[in-house]
Amino acid sequence: MTLKVVCYGVRKNEVDFFHQLNKYNFDLSLIEDLLNHENVDTAKGMDAVVLRGNCLADRQNIEKMKEYGVKYLFTRTVGYNHIDLQAAADCDMHVARVPSYSPNAIAELSLTLAMSLLRHTTYTTHKTANKDFTVDGVMFSKEIRNCKVGIIGTGKIGLTEAKLFKGLGAEVLGYDLYPNGNAKKYVTYVELDELLKESDIVSLHVPYFPGKNDKMVNAEFIEKMKDGAILINTARGELQDNEAILQALQSHKLEGFGTDVFANEASIFFQKFDETKLLDPTVQALVDLYPRVLITPHVGSNTDEALSNMIETSFENLHDMITLGSTPNAIALPKKRELVM
Repeated sequence: MTLKVVCYGVRKNEVDFFHQLNKYNFDLSLIEDLLNHENVDTAKGMDAVVLRGNCLADRQNIEKMKEYGVKYLFTRTVGYNHIDLQAAADCDMHVARVPSYSPNAIAELSLTLAMSLLRHTTYTTHKTANKDFTVDGVMFSKEIRNCKVGIIGTGKIGLTEAKLFKGLGAEVLGYDLYPNGNAKKYVTYVELDELLKESDIVSLHVPYFPGKNDKMVNAEFIEKMKDGAILINTARGELQDNEAILQALQSHKLEGFGTDVFANEASIFFQKFDETKLLDPTVQALVDLYPRVLITPHVGSNTDEALSNMIETSFENLHDMITLGSTPNAIALPKKRELVM
């Protein structure tokens, strides 16, 4: 029997990848929109669901999926806080994730945002795009080899970014609760306060732990940073206090800010705003600080290598579940409770 699989949040550039990597010949239904309460009925008759970040896998949707016959609920992301695990357990769902994918994808974006802000290339090309070819003081910058780059979180992605900056001649400082032995060739480990004080660029690569490191980049954090530093976040939006970052930019405590993430980003990313559809005021104020603020709509993993990794692993997860009854990438679920349907 051919397994029916519906995949949500499939961008147009991803469609060919899904089909080319479908070596198990799953019957694929590719949905461009993220899963929400309005389109959950597209899971009717499906055996498996594959999500991306910001899909809405809450109890309401999971219970609907159970009614529709869905048995496997997978996400093609590392994080899985968009899935109600208790609801999945109660509905007898098998849940799995993609534990890792190309670290270069995220690291390269972090580097690109940082270098664009350091060299003011976006500011400069914006002027020339408007036929202004004059040179002003904003275009002056330090060379990266004369900068210190602080990387908070030195796992696979942080280490990859450290290698990239080290290759450009920068001095790389690192902070991690669990230092990576493989990183010591590229990173000088210091305490967090020293990293913030010394770094011209600070880049975040730490996981988000709800209730533990929410808004870790707050006013107190920023106050410890070097005056005129650049802040980069390609990790999780929940780690940043948008209001504190805005105030620091307005006062020029921070010179630049680059982010690929926001908290509650499903209400921001993947849609277009105009006079009739307004952004959150703080986010809008950050947008208005362009080109000192560079925002990308969670495209860190939107590369050929990372996309292939995510799709291949998701398909392997499903195949393993069907043929072996388990996958090493399964997410441990809480104990099942009695479910009242």
